[in-house]
Amino acid sequence: MRTAQMVRKTKETDITVNLNLDTAPKADIKTGVGFFDHMLTAFAIHSGIELEIVVQGDLEVDCHHTIEDTGIVLGQAFAKALGDKSGITRYGTAYIPMDESLGFVSLDISGRPFLVFNAEFTFEKMGDMDTQMVEEFFRAFSYNAGITLHANLCYGTNDHHKAEALFKALAHAVKDAITPLEGGKVLSTKGSLD
Repeated sequence: MRTAQMVRKTKETDITVNLNLDTAPKADIKTGVGFFDHMLTAFAIHSGIELEIVVQGDLEVDCHHTIEDTGIVLGQAFAKALGDKSGITRYGTAYIPMDESLGFVSLDISGRPFLVFNAEFTFEKMGDMDTQMVEEFFRAFSYNAGITLHANLCYGTNDHHKAEALFKALAHAVKDAITPLEGGKVLSTKGSLD
């Protein structure tokens, strides 16, 4: 079973992530940021993983530390659960429509983190989450998981739908990339992914 538990405590956040890549999809998310909980729940269910996240963050400041640090710890949990990344499909790409919005994510679990993020939001917030934190989460997750990640909002007008299309596209791309390969070999001419 590909599982991981990660705990990270700083003066700004106290985060616990439990992750299981090989069981029925399930989500128990408590970050204190309602819209972010909604996005992470969608991510877990659509990627087909079991995900538990509990966060105590300095929300009296704003949501930045809570969301960025959650991305860090979730990325670290993914990296730990995948180990040497042998036996995975490695690549995943998904277009996901959410009403009038269309999100696109393509990724490579390569061990070489990189983020290209192209999305514009109309308003400063979606519920209690700053719209600029969508990119910050994607960056923190990709860099700590060792993923090359390209995320593009193709079009859309409703910020909620835009963000949800991107999170669900990320989920479906991750689901494809972590799918086991026959034989358990490393999909790389180098013989390793790092």
